[in-house]
Amino acid sequence: MQDLHTLIEKSVSQLGYELVDLEVSNRGKVLRVFIDKQNPVDVKDSVNIDDCVLVSNQLGNLLAVEHEIDYDRLEVSSPGMDRVLKKEADYVRFIGERATVKLRVPVVESVVNAKGVTEEKTKKNFLGILRGLEDGVLMLECDGVIHNIALTNVDKSRLNPVF
Repeated sequence: MQDLHTLIEKSVSQLGYELVDLEVSNRGKVLRVFIDKQNPVDVKDSVNIDDCVLVSNQLGNLLAVEHEIDYDRLEVSSPGMDRVLKKEADYVRFIGERATVKLRVPVVESVVNAKGVTEEKTKKNFLGILRGLEDGVLMLECDGVIHNIALTNVDKSRLNPVF
């Protein structure tokens, strides 16, 4: 799988796109490739159908040459407005945006209940604004409180845009 990821990532980046995510499903028969522009002009400069066709044609030719890769269907698309965040560069690029973050291991936080008593609760899911990234630690603002979350503890995260 890592070889496939590396092969696709290299090919996609040569075309001027970023490999956001790669999914192999249905027993390896469906390859889903999510791409984004490497250097978008602005927020509205997103992947369009022509970009997907270009990348799909390139990957189709590439995978036809790589005989050890067996698949039935290749799907290339935009990551969408709720794109997944995987790399450190993703978190930096989207500072100021709202995101959901799910942790591998819950963190313990102190909460004052309605009676004024401090309780310790575990929390695994966060929804907040990306405020920064420093030395592998994500700063996420939730309800006015900044949470420092080690990226090594992030299981899944994605943008959560407001409509």
